[in-house]
Amino acid sequence: MKKILVFLLIASVLITAGCVKKDDSSKTDGELSVLVFITGIMAGNPYYELLAQGANEIALRHSNVKVKIYEAGTNQAEWEQQLAEMVSTNEYDLVIGSNPSLPEMCANVGKTFADVKFIIIDASYEGNPQIRTFEYNQYEQSLFLGYLAGLVTVSNMPYANSQKRVGFIAAQEYPLLTTQMVPGFIKGAKLADPEIELDFRVIGSWIDASKAAELALAMINSGVDVFTSVAGLSAQGMIKTAIERKKYVVWYNTDAYDSAPGIIVGCGIMEQKKLVMEILEDVLAGRMEYGISASLGVKEGYLGFIFDNPGYQNLSEDIKTRFESFINEHY
Repeated sequence: MKKILVFLLIASVLITAGCVKKDDSSKTDGELSVLVFITGIMAGNPYYELLAQGANEIALRHSNVKVKIYEAGTNQAEWEQQLAEMVSTNEYDLVIGSNPSLPEMCANVGKTFADVKFIIIDASYEGNPQIRTFEYNQYEQSLFLGYLAGLVTVSNMPYANSQKRVGFIAAQEYPLLTTQMVPGFIKGAKLADPEIELDFRVIGSWIDASKAAELALAMINSGVDVFTSVAGLSAQGMIKTAIERKKYVVWYNTDAYDSAPGIIVGCGIMEQKKLVMEILEDVLAGRMEYGISASLGVKEGYLGFIFDNPGYQNLSEDIKTRFESFINEHY
């Protein structure tokens, strides 16, 4: 009788187990599902294009990696809700993005989804075991771009005027911009000539090219003859005005010489794709540490200047000599 009862009990357990719904959150060992969360739109934004390219290339190299690119649009007020909705599908092991405002959003979303990890580039955030950040040392890039802008504005180049005034147009103000980029840019310019002044203006949008063009024109009328910009798609308005009014531009993070030959006379480079690929390789190998932040700059090989594009040759020989000496001395 006891044997019969034991048999029935085991059968009951097996039948019940067969009826239990499998947990959809379970992942096959060795697989990595990545959500590339774009805080904006990729078109015309090299930061995001390189972020996506790096992730997709890792997926091509590793059959066990799946990548989803999601563009959250330009309404920042909706980003956190969209991130939560994407993570709530339980499809992703890792979220990777590039925006200084993302860490706090990820921290909020992570409270509900404890199994998901978040890696944010171009941001600094420590102490959360779900989050890892990598911040570019943009003070370094701003310093040498500012120095180049300063050399140009006090030069005898064809489009330079007699006023010592450089311009910086930003989409919006945020900590990295106000604590590293703007201070570094004006510091670099003043190393070329202490009398140089900075005309700094904010658009209020990452996609308003008309407003950027309007600001650029007003700045030219106030004496600016060299510009830089951190403004996403809006920056196209500044470039258009610089072309029309024959003023110079130095550019952050990507090779943009060919988009305005003779106008864009210097370009920094940010190795976003390289960094993304290295990050994902470390995740796959189990080497990624969370809860900490890293600062990456020129010496680490993630920031630099593009000398080998023919557009750089539009600078005078004197400016190139002084600029290259500055780079060699400081970096």
